[in-house]
Amino acid sequence: MPDSKQSSSDFASLYRRTIDPLQRYLARLLRNRSDAQDIAHDAYTRVYKTLDATEVKKPQALLFATARNLAINQIKRRENAPIRDTDSKIIELSLEQSPSIERVVMARQEWAATELAIERLPPGCRAVLMLCTLRGCTHRDAAALLGISRKTVEKQHSRALRLLRASLQATDESPVANEIQKGATGKL
Repeated sequence: MPDSKQSSSDFASLYRRTIDPLQRYLARLLRNRSDAQDIAHDAYTRVYKTLDATEVKKPQALLFATARNLAINQIKRRENAPIRDTDSKIIELSLEQSPSIERVVMARQEWAATELAIERLPPGCRAVLMLCTLRGCTHRDAAALLGISRKTVEKQHSRALRLLRASLQATDESPVANEIQKGATGKL
């Protein structure tokens, strides 16, 4: 893992070099400058955490791929959002589409178990899982970002999903484990 002073200065340099082009790119995708700024901030936060935990050969590529995926998710949320605009210009959650308290609590517990299982993965598997499953990178893109072969990425991704599924099934037969199992067979 790189020296934290060095990685901080590298990240600051990355930020200065990319903030304007990244925001312009996101503003074109989202057609909203404010959303573009928010997504750019989220992308830098995620990339900073990844750079702190893993050596990445092409951080700018990771940054733009992360930002693109966050923007696509934002666009999808806009299309499917369970909100409605009222006369008073306040956006409210539609009551018939809001989850019950039990579902919210269960989802939070499942997410906490998933985060813990991810933290326990070997570093190589965790890095590949973060890029491929959580950030939406292809195996080829992940291989380029990590500086390893595509075949190694495929093996690490498969291993990560298998270990994660086993860990979650050991703690509880949860819907999250079933979703991860689908991901291991390519149905996710």
